[in-house]
Amino acid sequence: MERVVLAYTGGLDTSVCIHWLKNVKGLRVVTFEADLGQGQYLEPISERALATGAEVAHTEDLRDTFAREYIFPALRANAEYESGNPLGQALSRPLIASAVVKKALDEGCRFVAHGCTPKGNDQARFEASIAALAPQLKIIAPQREWHLKTRQDELEYARKHSLPVRITKDSPYNIDRNLWCTSIIGYATLEDPWQEPPKDVFLTTCAPEDCPDKPTTVTIAFERGDPVSVDGKALSPVNLIELLNQMGGGNGVGRLDAMENRLMGLKSRAIYEAPAATVLHMAHRALEDMTLSRDVSHFKARLSQRYAELVYDGLWFGDLRRALDAFFLETQKYVTGEVRLKLYKGSCMVLGRRSPFSQYRRELVTYGPDDTFNRASAQGFLDVWSLPLRSEALQKRKGRA
Repeated sequence: MERVVLAYTGGLDTSVCIHWLKNVKGLRVVTFEADLGQGQYLEPISERALATGAEVAHTEDLRDTFAREYIFPALRANAEYESGNPLGQALSRPLIASAVVKKALDEGCRFVAHGCTPKGNDQARFEASIAALAPQLKIIAPQREWHLKTRQDELEYARKHSLPVRITKDSPYNIDRNLWCTSIIGYATLEDPWQEPPKDVFLTTCAPEDCPDKPTTVTIAFERGDPVSVDGKALSPVNLIELLNQMGGGNGVGRLDAMENRLMGLKSRAIYEAPAATVLHMAHRALEDMTLSRDVSHFKARLSQRYAELVYDGLWFGDLRRALDAFFLETQKYVTGEVRLKLYKGSCMVLGRRSPFSQYRRELVTYGPDDTFNRASAQGFLDVWSLPLRSEALQKRKGRA
């Protein structure tokens, strides 16, 4: 009997996948779960996989790799999809896929499997990544084959076969949590875009009205575009993100109710909680505003959008992403300095920024007595700057004569 490596989350979909792969496909199931900062959702996962029918259950701590090799490059790129999705889930999929592929190759498996739905983005992210890394592997997507159409169908299947699952009628949310972002998709209230999300949807952020009345001030230091310390204390990437999640979440920062365009063209509503991502993106942009030239800043913004799109679309292992990473890395040579922010009742505001490579020159922009700008030079600049428009106007006037 052949074996298959299943990208496992411990949720309803992949729990049913274990039983289905074993009993319908006749495969021995090996599960793989990446620790990307799920917290309490990860704790009993190996036991749950084995209890559901897996032959072997693997869990690997990939938090540091996730932060250094996926989150930080996206931060350097200012990559956010559409209305502000920090791409926490999209960034995690290629990492998980690469680990699943490695496990499959190490164990001599011909098959890998995932529990992604036929409507979602994750199927493209996993399968494009697998195709790029090991095109010889065969991919099994149970949700594209089985007769279970709804979440309720899956829940009934799990109950019929006594599978241990963590979703009930009282908690109808699909929660995907990692270091960078928590994504919550619902199957009742949240599917109505007019309805306000219930309070129990939010897991890591305080409701703004319940936050402390005193704001929190935080100073974040960057070196070459990467955050390295908080309030003067040097931290590893994982610890830095975890600390800012606590600080931001405690002040209600990082909530997003998004109506997104999925890769397949469907519109989808999702709730995101990303305190650290919100704070770091704002701080990073503030420092770039001080250290990047106008041309680089404006051109980078165009490429940032493309980068976010290709990450969202699952094209992490393509040549374009690697080429863009090289460009963004070059832009970060002088993005070093500190940014001070205020976190208060759901808002995040920049209070100040400083850098040894600042392109801001106060003596040139001030209107005070220290002004060194040569005002007379403006006349020549404006004569040349407006010359094309003046020529066009004169030409048109002649044409009307």
